[in-house]
Amino acid sequence: MSRLSLRVAAIAESATLAVDAKAKALQAAGKPVIGFGAGEPDFPTPDHAVAAAEAAARDPKAHKYTPAAGLPELRSAIAAATSANGLDVGAEQVIVTNGGKQAIFNTIAALINPGDEVILQAPFWVTYPEVVTLFGGVPVVVMSDESTGYRVSVAELEAARTPRTKMLIFVSPSNPTGAVYSPAEVKAIGEWAAEHGIWVMTDEIYQNLVYGTAEFASLPALVPAAAERTIIVSGVAKTYAMTGWRVGWMVGPADIIKGATNLQSHMTSNVANVSQYAALAAMTGPQDVVADMLAAFDRRRHLIVDLLNNTNGVTCPTPEGAFYAYPSVKGLIGKALRGRTIDSSLTVADIALDEALVAVVPGEAFGTPGYLRISYATSDENIIEGITRLQRLFAEAE
Repeated sequence: MSRLSLRVAAIAESATLAVDAKAKALQAAGKPVIGFGAGEPDFPTPDHAVAAAEAAARDPKAHKYTPAAGLPELRSAIAAATSANGLDVGAEQVIVTNGGKQAIFNTIAALINPGDEVILQAPFWVTYPEVVTLFGGVPVVVMSDESTGYRVSVAELEAARTPRTKMLIFVSPSNPTGAVYSPAEVKAIGEWAAEHGIWVMTDEIYQNLVYGTAEFASLPALVPAAAERTIIVSGVAKTYAMTGWRVGWMVGPADIIKGATNLQSHMTSNVANVSQYAALAAMTGPQDVVADMLAAFDRRRHLIVDLLNNTNGVTCPTPEGAFYAYPSVKGLIGKALRGRTIDSSLTVADIALDEALVAVVPGEAFGTPGYLRISYATSDENIIEGITRLQRLFAEAE
C-alpha cells in the first residue's frame, strides 16, 4: 500500500520545473547548460518594486497578518487593472493568492465536484489537468496544432461538450504555444460558454506580452453574459519579472471569491506582506520597464524562430504572445542520433540535454507529443548559442 494518499500519489511532477531543476543541477556542477525550460523572465524585478519591499520589511505593520484575501490597497489595484480591461469589478471580487498556481487551485477547488468535466485545449500548461484531477474532475482535452495557429474553434469545443461539462479552461496568450486568440474568437467562445451555462477559468497572466498586430482580449469583458460564470486568474510574475515573489490573484463573482477566501484562510492564510507591497508598487508605479521587456521579447521571438526554422527536422510558427516558441520536431522522429533512435519528443529533449547541454521541455508534458517548448525569456546570446548547438546536433540525425 502506498504511503501517500491516492490523490497525491496520482499527481505527476511538473515537467517544466523538473527540466529546470536538472539543468540547474548540471550548471551547479560546472556544465555550460543553456536553459530554455522555465517560464521565467531573465530581467530583474523593477527597482521601485524592490524598494517598496525593502520599506515594507522595515515597517512593523507589515510584520503581521493581512486579511486572508490580501492587502485592501492591492485588491483595489487589481480591481482597477481588471476594470481597465473592460470588466467593471470591485475589490470584494478579488483575492490575492500565492502565485497564479494557487489562484488556479482555489478556482478548481471552489467550483469542481467529482465527475464534473473540464474542457481544456492541448497543448495545455502542465498544471491544468493535474489540478482538475486532484479535485475529482475529469479533463476533456480538445487537440490543436500549428495548422490553426494552436487555436480551437467553437465547433470543436461544442463537440467536446457533454451534460457533465462544468468548466472551460481558456488561456490567451498561451503557455506553451504563444498563441493569441483574436477578440472575435474570444467573443465567440465566451458567447458559447454563456449559452450553455459553462463556467470559464481564463488565465490572463500573459496579457501584457503580445506582439505585432495581436491583441489581448478579456473574455468576460467582451461577453458580459459570461461574467457571472467566469474567473480570471493572473499575477505579477510574467509582466514584472516577479516569479519568485509569489503574488497572483483570482477575480470573479463575489460569492465564489468568498468561498475561495475561506479555503485560503485554512490553507495558507495571506500572501507574504513584503511581496504584496512589492506587487502593489509594480502595478501602480512606472511602467516603462514593462515596455522595455516587451521590446526585448519581441526581438528574441523573431531571432529564435528564424534559427529554429533553419534547424534539421524542426519547423516553428511565430508566436504572437507570451515568451515561448513551440516548434514541431516530428521531422526527427524515427531517425538515429548519437547511437540512439529518436522515437519521441521526450527522446529529443533527453538527447538535447545529454549531448548538447541544452534544456528544453518535451511536448508530452503539454499533451502533444512531437513538439518542444522553448522559452526565449533569456538573452540573445543564450538563444544564439543554444539553438546553434541544437542545429549542430540535429544535423547528425539520419
